[in-house]
Formats: sequence, C-alpha cells, structure tokens
Amino acid sequence: MSVHEPPATLTAFFTDGRLTSIPRKPARRTALLEHLARTLFDPERSYTEQEVNEALLTVHSDTSMLRRYLVEALLLTRTRDGSSYRLAATAPAGADGAQPTAA
Repeated sequence: MSVHEPPATLTAFFTDGRLTSIPRKPARRTALLEHLARTLFDPERSYTEQEVNEALLTVHSDTSMLRRYLVEALLLTRTRDGSSYRLAATAPAGADGAQPTAA
C-alpha cells in the first residue's frame, strides 16, 4: 500500500484514487477523514483555503464539504478569519506511525 492508498477498510469508497462516496457510518467517516488528513496535509506547515481546496480536489470535487468535515472532526484547525489552516496536533499518524506528507 502506498502512502496515498486508502486502507483496505476504505477502498470501497474510492475508484481510481478518487473518493466516490462519503461513508454514512460515523466510525467509517472518521477513518476516511483521518486518512485524508494524514495523506494530504503536512503537519509542519500552514495552508491557505485555496491550498486546502487544491489538496482536496485531488480526491473529490466537493472541496467545501470535505474541508468542513475535516474542521468539524478537529483534524484541521483554522484561524478565526478562515485565512489559514493547519493539520491539528491530534491528527493521528498512519497505522505504521508514518507522518503525513504534502500533496
């Protein structure tokens, strides 16, 4: 499995590396969001909203929905004015302890 490939439990939600549906079950949705956070964002840097959207666009066209889910799940934090986003300090590492990489 490459760094960007979803874990086996999430492969049903992807086709050719693109997210085709969002899980309805909270545990699976959380697992999906954690996967996206750790594979698309680098914990060592801040992102503009446009950069977040560009990263999310690599997997799904509805970037505002995914961005909102990531913020609500406390995986991405943003400044009050929404000008800067960061991977939350509590965002989990991969199952193998790997840290996220930039998209």
